[in-house]
Amino acid sequence: MTASGSTKAEDTADASRSARKRQAILTAATVVFLRDGYLGTSMDEIAALSGVSKQTVYKHFASKEALFVEIVTSMTNQAGDMVHNEMPDIADSDVAEYLETYAYRQLTIVLTPRIMQLRRLVIGEVARFPELARVLYERGPKRALGILAQMFERMAERGQLEIEDPMMAASHFNWLVMSAALNQAMLLGDDAIPKTSELRRHAAEGVRVFLAAYGRKR
Repeated sequence: MTASGSTKAEDTADASRSARKRQAILTAATVVFLRDGYLGTSMDEIAALSGVSKQTVYKHFASKEALFVEIVTSMTNQAGDMVHNEMPDIADSDVAEYLETYAYRQLTIVLTPRIMQLRRLVIGEVARFPELARVLYERGPKRALGILAQMFERMAERGQLEIEDPMMAASHFNWLVMSAALNQAMLLGDDAIPKTSELRRHAAEGVRVFLAAYGRKR
């Protein structure tokens, strides 16, 4: 028995139910926020869509603002983890092939309707929630640049690249690969997200130009 008189099994079951309800709330809230925007989102609708009471929603999230912050943070972290954590170390791989794989992975994970909708939503609410724009930047582009810089520094130490300023090289790589496709998707809508073949071309051409500047000189 625990101090409250319940068994450990009962406590575990309660925790599991609570976690399922929290996830259901987050899933429902993500749909509603991305569809209706912050002002158009109703906590009543989130409760109904998630299959819990409004009281339960507020038990997990103190306010609509807290729920919105959690969604922005979790979606940004998840996208970043998918780009960076699941790539193998370059080791002795072909540099161009490795960077093309990395670039294409970054493009396909970032350029999705959900992430584009999230970016547009945060930009639209930047005056109301400036801290959310900071979260999106720090856990998105800033994190990506930092990881790229560390990777390029290791590659330079191995003689695979010639780089004096890893952070500058990371910025160049990121915008060579991302800028045109990202601006197109952000400004023209989800239907303007480039197709797979175009994204592969963006990745290959971005890497080609990057290596012309930073590749090992023979």
